[in-house]
Amino acid sequence: MKILVTGAAGFIGYHLCKKLAENSHSVIGIDNINDYYSPQLKVDRLKDLGFISKEVISSDFKAKSSKYNDLFFKKIALENENALEELFKSEKFDVVVNLAAQAGVRYSLENPKAYIQSNIVGFCNILECCRHHNIKHLVYASSSSVYGNNKETPFKTTDRVDTPISLYAATKKSNELMAHTYSHLYNLPTTGLRFFTVYGPWGRPDMAMFLFVDAILNGKEIKVFNHGKMERDFTFVDDIVEGIFKIVENKNSARDLSVNPYKVYNIGNNSSVKLLDFIEAIESELNIKAEKNMMPIQPGDVEKTWADVNALINDYNYKPNTSIHDGVKRFISWYRNYYNK
Repeated sequence: MKILVTGAAGFIGYHLCKKLAENSHSVIGIDNINDYYSPQLKVDRLKDLGFISKEVISSDFKAKSSKYNDLFFKKIALENENALEELFKSEKFDVVVNLAAQAGVRYSLENPKAYIQSNIVGFCNILECCRHHNIKHLVYASSSSVYGNNKETPFKTTDRVDTPISLYAATKKSNELMAHTYSHLYNLPTTGLRFFTVYGPWGRPDMAMFLFVDAILNGKEIKVFNHGKMERDFTFVDDIVEGIFKIVENKNSARDLSVNPYKVYNIGNNSSVKLLDFIEAIESELNIKAEKNMMPIQPGDVEKTWADVNALINDYNYKPNTSIHDGVKRFISWYRNYYNK
């Protein structure tokens, strides 16, 4: 298949492009390479996919990977309606995986307009292009943040999610509503994936895994919010990507896209881990005791997440199987290698 992956220089996007290319799909990745976190990390991910710096920072050049025969990259922002339309017109994609978004709960308190532009305007542009260019399936990133302060665990997609506690969460719920409208009006098959705390090699520097390891190895204290009384459904990136891959290929699936064009799934590890146990796993692997600064909960944060992934298991045979200890070990190995620590 010919597949568009937006957010290709991002954490999950990088891993997905690699997986798709290794399985002989034709892939074009796009990203705006913004500076929400280090653009160099994004460029280095693309380098690992076989692109060189001069190519990936050029906005008018479609770069070809030196590692994979049918993997390309172009710098485009979702908000650039004309560039996006031109891309869809010339490439004739079968499937679109939209992972590009302004990420982060806390940053949405500081820069709300970035979320409206990327996550609402940008997503609308994607929907319009999919509608007008005969896309067979749109798979897009939602978030566990849509559950807000939901007290019932594990979180189910049938739970009410109309009380978001951050603008980031509000934009992700909006994406689900927008996708439903396009599925209903234009019979566009859409699949939303509510990601649960993804971590692993090449991870985002604003996420707990990265922040903790970076601080501990550099002799700094770690900030532990809500005095450690938090739990997360930590999900290793390979498990996430395997789930996306199965949905994209849609082989041996129990779901018929023509009958059920709209669907939202949780995609997580199907378990909840206490934050202090997560930190303990990091300390054990590093053999260093963390200096902890216990702090109150932050605005927009939730105390506990836990994904019910039974629907994804039933429809796509999804099987998350990476333990916290193995995942932590693999992240730390990458971090030490990348930063020569």
